[in-house]
Amino acid sequence: MKPKAIVFLSVLFLNLLSCAQDKNPKNKEHFHEVVVSDLNIPWGFIFLPDDSMLITEKSGELIHYKEGKKTMVNGLPEVTVLGQGGLMDIELHPNYRDNGWIYLSFASSEDDNEDTANTTIMRAKLEGNVLTEKQVIYKATPDSGRGQHFGSRIEFDNNGYLFFSVGDRGDRDVNPQDISLDCGKVYRLKDDGSIPEDNPFINKPEAKKAIYCYGNRNIQGMIKHPETGEIWTHEHGPKGGDEINIIKSGKNYGWPLISYGINYTGTKFTEHTSLPGMEQPLYYWVPSIAPSGMEFISSDIYPGWKGNLLVGSLKFQYLNRCVIENNKVVKQEQLISGLGRVRSVKQGPDGYIYAGVENVGIVKIIPKK
Repeated sequence: MKPKAIVFLSVLFLNLLSCAQDKNPKNKEHFHEVVVSDLNIPWGFIFLPDDSMLITEKSGELIHYKEGKKTMVNGLPEVTVLGQGGLMDIELHPNYRDNGWIYLSFASSEDDNEDTANTTIMRAKLEGNVLTEKQVIYKATPDSGRGQHFGSRIEFDNNGYLFFSVGDRGDRDVNPQDISLDCGKVYRLKDDGSIPEDNPFINKPEAKKAIYCYGNRNIQGMIKHPETGEIWTHEHGPKGGDEINIIKSGKNYGWPLISYGINYTGTKFTEHTSLPGMEQPLYYWVPSIAPSGMEFISSDIYPGWKGNLLVGSLKFQYLNRCVIENNKVVKQEQLISGLGRVRSVKQGPDGYIYAGVENVGIVKIIPKK
């Protein structure tokens, strides 16, 4: 048998092993209620200590939701809405009660050129409903006129380091595998934007010192494991090949040299699903579910769900519950199926699961009695 035929059959076999995600069973033991209505693309949201919410709209609005009322937050930076880019993720400093720092990711443009942009990370404080003390702590360069793949999730680890993602910006053959360039990477900073002394490429003269790992396509899910403290991510594949990974220092996650996906046209861009020195995904989806948002369940409200992983599906419009055993996905099912494109998900301080659903709002998932 010819080598190309072997590769094709191998990929076909692996694809058959990955379940068709739109056929996953639908959970009918839970219902939802809309907590915050009339939102378009709630890219990210967080809960403040008083149980109010801050919600980012991709269009460039930051909403403070408190006691049933939505108030627009003023003082935002200039946000460039370009393709998939806009105002994106939001996260609190682990010591927010003491220092008040809020972290935002957004697309911004240099030189007032709104036809190009790249991902930017900023921290600020909230006084009333105004952002103050704004500090840009990272700006990916150069700006690009492409509208794809801004990445942009934010997470803190147990040591207080800030992790964030920047997608490959649609330039897959240049950015992801070159550590002298931004884009197609996960980054690690101290909370003030300075570079940790033990970042993996700190001593490589040509490298971007903030890079923590590379070879990533477009990470729109990032969460700290509640028990191990590891940073888990998921990222969009092309046509097939969405991945779940555990992020490790200095590792190469292979994009675009290895992938379980193909071009959107149906053609192949690589012959390889694995290569020496490149990480394999913990799990991958074929067909793509177009994942966005990510959360581990630590609540007792949902019997038997503690330790499960939640992933939003933009393509199939549901919240995917992944049962994890020994770092393997052994079962999946659909929550809030058909409600809309699930963009973001959080476990609230009350232990309930909340999801940001496009053109719906923030919904709360409630077990049936």
